[in-house]
Amino acid sequence: MLPVVGWREMVDLPELGLARIPAKIDTGARTSSLHGQVIDEFARNGEKYVRFAVDWDGERHECEAVHVDIRGVTSSNGETQRRYVIKTPLTIGEVRFRAEISLADRSDMKFPMLVGRSSLRRRFVVDSGYSWLQSRGMEAVKGHRP
Repeated sequence: MLPVVGWREMVDLPELGLARIPAKIDTGARTSSLHGQVIDEFARNGEKYVRFAVDWDGERHECEAVHVDIRGVTSSNGETQRRYVIKTPLTIGEVRFRAEISLADRSDMKFPMLVGRSSLRRRFVVDSGYSWLQSRGMEAVKGHRP
């Protein structure tokens, strides 16, 4: 049986040094996205990397990740943007896997991260009536199912 996630969860991006990021679970979005501003593109050991800044939790975190692609991604307002896509481990609850994540300006959004259906597929079932089902320490939040 697959673990159940709510419509919002705390997630970790361990190789980026980011923990307990509030994320919206969005089955309408194909690709996951993270609020990040690209600083630099470079090569290391023959692989393409991207250096980017994540402004979250009152701090600026500089991160580096393997740069997989630059893709046209259609945002929720119907606008297509060219975005860097990285591949990095993502942890939701006890499940850890490598996810493709686009870097986007999410400064106007409530959540710094969005987890799309490509990351959810065959790993989780979504119950949109609840929140924080895989997020330890969030049990007291309204809408949490024990």
